[in-house]
Amino acid sequence: MDEAPDFPTPVSDPSAGGISDHDTSPKNRAPLGPFARLARVQLVSAAGDALFTIALAGSLFFNLDPAAARPKVALYLILTIAPFAIVGPLIGPLIDRLPGGRRAMVIVSGMGRAVLAFLMIRHLNSLLLFPEAFGALVLGKTYHVAKSAIVPGLVRGHEDLVEANSKLVLLSGIGGAVAAGPGLLLGLIGSEWVLGVAMIVFGAVVPLGARLPRTSIASEPMQQDERSDLRRGGIVLAASAMAVLRGMTGFTLFLVAFWLRREDASVIWFGLMVAASAVGALIGAVAAPFLRRFVREEYLLGGVLTIAAAVGFLATFPGDRMAVLAFVASVGLAAGLGKLSFDAIVQRDAPTVNQGRSFARFETRFQLCWVIGALIPVVAPNGVLPLRAGLIILALSSASAAFLYLGGLVALAKGKRTPSRVIADQVWTEARYHKLSDRLPTWVSRILPNPSNRKTDQS
Repeated sequence: MDEAPDFPTPVSDPSAGGISDHDTSPKNRAPLGPFARLARVQLVSAAGDALFTIALAGSLFFNLDPAAARPKVALYLILTIAPFAIVGPLIGPLIDRLPGGRRAMVIVSGMGRAVLAFLMIRHLNSLLLFPEAFGALVLGKTYHVAKSAIVPGLVRGHEDLVEANSKLVLLSGIGGAVAAGPGLLLGLIGSEWVLGVAMIVFGAVVPLGARLPRTSIASEPMQQDERSDLRRGGIVLAASAMAVLRGMTGFTLFLVAFWLRREDASVIWFGLMVAASAVGALIGAVAAPFLRRFVREEYLLGGVLTIAAAVGFLATFPGDRMAVLAFVASVGLAAGLGKLSFDAIVQRDAPTVNQGRSFARFETRFQLCWVIGALIPVVAPNGVLPLRAGLIILALSSASAAFLYLGGLVALAKGKRTPSRVIADQVWTEARYHKLSDRLPTWVSRILPNPSNRKTDQS
C-alpha cells in the first residue's frame, strides 16, 4: 500500500482552477505520513514525561522526609526491574509478531499514564502515591521500547533510520524543554496542577498513537544468524557503552533529586535540571548529523563518554548548583548523541537483522540499566550519598567505560581480545555462573549473562 508523504506537498496553481498552496482547510490538507504521526506522539509523550518528572519533584521528593522516601523509592525501583528483566523478554517477541502489537503498547502507555496521573492527584499525601508513580515510570519505559521497535518500519533505508532517530531525539528535547516552563510555574501553585496538565498531555497520546500504522514488527522468531550478527564485537562494545550511559542517566536523576531535597532547594531547581537534560539531548540531536560527516560513530560514542567524565570531575570542585546543572546537561548530551551513534553502528554492522526487533531488545536492556543506575544513590549506606561522591562515581564510571570501549576498538582492529573480554574471562567464569545460578530462582538466573555465549561472539 502506498503511504502518504510525511509532509504536505504543494499542488496545482490556483489560476488553473486547482487548489491554492495556501489552502490549509482540513478537506484539502495532505495527510501526515507514518513517521510524522510517530513524531507527534514522541513530542507529546516527551512533554508529558517532563511535566510528570516536575510533579514528582514537588511531591515524591519535596513533600516527604528523605529518610522516609528512600526505602519506598528503592522498593518500587526494584519492582520496576521486573517488567524489563523478566516479562519483557518473554512477551516482547509475541508482541512483535502481532499486527499492531507495538502500536497497542504506545496507546496503553499513554492511557495508563493519564489514569495514574489522575489517581496521583487524589493520593498526593497517601502511600498509594508510590506504586502509582512507579507504575507510570514502567509505562514510560514501555513506550520507549515500543517506539524503538516501530521506527525502522516507517523509513526506507539505513540512512533514513539514522535521520529519523535524530529527529525523534530532537523532538524529545524540544518537548521536554517547552513543557518545563509551564511545569515550573504550575509547580509553584501545587503538584496537583502539574499532574493535571500531564494527565491531559498523556491522554493526547492515545488518539495520536491510534493513528500509527498497524503492522507487525517480526513475522517469525529470531534465528541464530540474527543473534550472531548482534553479537559482533563492535556491536557488543557499543551496547555496553550505551548501557553505562543509560545507567548514568538514572543515577544522576536520583542523586540530584535527593541532594536538592537535602539542600531544601525550591522545586524550580529540579525543573531547571530537567530542562538542562532536555537541552543537552537537544544539542546532541542537532549536532549528530553534522558530526557524523567527519567523525566515525565509534569515536562519537567514546567521545561523549570522555566529555561526561571530564565535566563530572570538574563539577566536583565547586560542587554547587550551577556546576551540577552543567553536568546534568552534559549527561543529557552524552545520552542523546550516544544513542544516535549506537543506532548507526547497529545499522551499519548488522544490516540484515530485523531492526525493529533488535532495537526493542536493546532498548529493553538499556531501560533496565537506567533503573539499576537509579537504585545506587537510593540504597546508599546510611541513606545518604554525598553529591561530590556521586559525581566522582559518575565520572569514574564514564571514564572507565570510555577506556574499555576505545581500548576494545583498538583490540578488535588488531584481532586481540578486548579489555572488557579479558576482565570478563577472569572474573565471570562459567563455574561461577553455574554456582550462582544454581542458588537463585530460575526467573532470576535468566537475567544473568551466560559466559558460554562469549564463545560464539564474532569480532
